[in-house]
Amino acid sequence: MEEKTKYARPTWDEYFLGLLDPIGKRATCDRGRSGSVIVSENNTILATGYVGSPPGQPHCDDVGHLMKTVTHEDGHQSQHCMRTLHAEENAILQAAKDGIKLQGGTIYCKMVSCYNCAMRIVRVGI
Repeated sequence: MEEKTKYARPTWDEYFLGLLDPIGKRATCDRGRSGSVIVSENNTILATGYVGSPPGQPHCDDVGHLMKTVTHEDGHQSQHCMRTLHAEENAILQAAKDGIKLQGGTIYCKMVSCYNCAMRIVRVGI
């Protein structure tokens, strides 16, 4: 008799983390094809976001990057594209636009959030 392999159902964390790459494929800036998903306390998806320009604005993929040099507190410098919103920021703004409360939710991101996104995440109660 053939032994049946037991199906390994993903955990909620595995499930939501697995959505990040497909969401990130919508990104319009090749410097960060990243996605994020915000879920409620009962694991309902509230909003998704990806790296991209605000609606109606030109995309990096079409017109190139709008770069700015940022000097950090420790003195090191890095280059940031100013044309796009980060995935976390886009998800938070989408929820706000749709009147969705994020208090108590969880955000899943592909990368560590920048300082500004982290402040926004804390501010909305995630």
